Formats: sequence, C-alpha cells, structure tokens
Amino acid sequence: MAVAARVSPKDYFTPEEWTSLSAHSRWRGLLLVAHAWAVIIAAGAMAVIWPITIPIAVALIGARQLGLAILMHDAAHGALSSDLKVNDFVGHWICGQPVGAGLTSYRNYHLTHHKFAQQAEDPDLGLSAPFPISRKSLHRKMIRDLTGQTFFKQRTAVLRAKLKSRKPDQSPIVIGFGEGGRLGGFLLWQLGLLVVLSAVGLWWAYFVLWLLPMATWYPLVTRLRNIAEHACIAKDEPDPLKHARTTTANLIERAFIAPYYVQYHCEHHMFMHLPCYQLPRAHRLLEQKGVTARMRIEPSYRAVLRIAAPA
Repeated sequence: MAVAARVSPKDYFTPEEWTSLSAHSRWRGLLLVAHAWAVIIAAGAMAVIWPITIPIAVALIGARQLGLAILMHDAAHGALSSDLKVNDFVGHWICGQPVGAGLTSYRNYHLTHHKFAQQAEDPDLGLSAPFPISRKSLHRKMIRDLTGQTFFKQRTAVLRAKLKSRKPDQSPIVIGFGEGGRLGGFLLWQLGLLVVLSAVGLWWAYFVLWLLPMATWYPLVTRLRNIAEHACIAKDEPDPLKHARTTTANLIERAFIAPYYVQYHCEHHMFMHLPCYQLPRAHRLLEQKGVTARMRIEPSYRAVLRIAAPA
C-alpha cells in the first residue's frame, strides 16, 4: 500500500516556531465552537426580527453548520482542546451530532485519508476523481444541493444502510448519522431544538432557520469545500506540498463558504495536527520562507471552480 509522502516540520520551521505553532490550547478551539453557535443564534434572531433577511440567515447558518463539522474535524485530529476528554466530548456532542456526524467513525475514516492522500488507497479519492467536469454538470449538482435533493438522497441512503446493517458513508460530502451509524444523538438534538423553539413560540424557526440551511446551503458549501481541497489533483501525486489545495478566501467567502480557516488545506495536510487557528500563521511563515511558491494555492473559490469546471 502506497503511503503518501510526508513533510517534516523541522525542514520548514525553527524549533521555537514549531513549538509555538503546535501548542494545543485548552480553550481557544472551544471559543470557536461557541462562536459558531453564537453566529447561528444571532443570524436566527436577525431573521425573526427582520424576516426579509431569512435568505441571508439561511446562508450564514448553513455555513456555520459546516463550521461545526470543521471543528469536529479538528477534534478528530485531537486539536480542538488540549484536554482530550473535552476534545472528544465537544467534538462529538456539540459539533458533530447536531449536524448528523459522529467523531470516532469520522476520525477512523479521515486519518486513513491523510495516510494515503491522493494515493490509490485514499478513501476520498472518489471525490476528486471525476474532476474536471463540465460547467453544466457543476450547475446541476449545485441546483440539487440548493433544492434539498442532495440532502434527501444522502440522509435516506444512511437510513437504508442502517436498515440493511451496512456502515453508512462517512465521507466529507456524505456525513452520516452519528457514531457508528447511531441516530440517537442527532435525533435528540433535532427534538431539543424543536422543543426549545416551540416553547418560545418559534416552532417554525426550526424548519426555516435550522433544517432548511442543513438541507440546502450546508450541502452546497460542503461540495465547494471538497472541490477546493482536492479536485483536479493528480492521483498518486508524489509531492506532499501538492496533495491538497489552499484557497485564498476574502471576508465574504469566510462568512458564507469557508469558516474556521478551512481554506488552508494544503498547510493542514502538511502539518495535520496543527489546530485550525494556527494555520494562518503557518501560512505566513511558509510565505516568508518562500515555500508557498511550491504549494498548490488558488486566489479565490471562483478560480478553483474555473479549474474544476472549465467550460
């Protein structure tokens, strides 16, 4: 089995730089989790007060639902908190379960992806293999995302797999229901949100401001994330600086598409145990050392889509 080539931090950073970068804070990742939920609540409140802003709220909330999955991804690397019990509890119950993902099953899957990135054994290779595709094909996929078809297909597939006693797909695009396919945590979160919102007279907000974002914007930005990270990267790529792509994201893209530094995916693959909040600094240091010129970096998500769907 071809294990993907890896880089050594000592080849790029001084011992002092690496010690500072690789330190895992007990609280900083947890503050990002609190931020994700604060944005969800604030966007929901905005939509309740000014219903005309519901489309903006749906996009903001869907992006933070992706943000919760991203922070669960940090927990899968043990990087959400230096307290590993807190790391796993928050990663699973506060980040993963609300959006239907389970930490342990995802961790096992995802670390295999890192071990064999872009090699034949990479379980995510199927996500990048179809690209490039036509622009019409991309538009059809995006329409299916925004109309809830992708959500319905993926979630019913997980239920069918459970009924047939098959393990559900835990890929980054098809995030299954809970730990080892268990539905309990996810359903408990959905019921809890519905009960709380109903208690304050806002039962409709569960469907419009939680379920609708999860069924529309969340699948779309998850797809865009996956395209940006690995689409059009060659199978069996030998260069560890080119196993993944970093995409420069402006403030609007970070708010609606790429929360919590997910755009620094090349740096993440190079140094997979760095907390997400350290990736911008790692990028700046690599840039100062002239390393980013050798990495796969695109200036925007629009530029990535032009590569993935050129015509």
